[in-house]
Amino acid sequence: MDRLAEIQALLRRSLLIDDSVALDAETELLGGLPEFDSMAVVAILEDIEKQFGVLIPDDEIEGEAFATVGSLHDFVVARLR
Repeated sequence: MDRLAEIQALLRRSLLIDDSVALDAETELLGGLPEFDSMAVVAILEDIEKQFGVLIPDDEIEGEAFATVGSLHDFVVARLR
């Protein structure tokens, strides 16, 4: 499974979104999905840390990372290097 697909699956699990909702790289998260709120951000960050085995310091968390599925993907990939 590629990283984008992993992020899409993580978002579906975390936000309880079924396959009828499109989640491609351009899909807006903040302001685009009603399920995506501040509490969802916290849960998703925890899920990312668990699934990918990374620690995300608070000072590295920026709103731009949660703009789209693609920007979240880029955020995660940058921490895996």
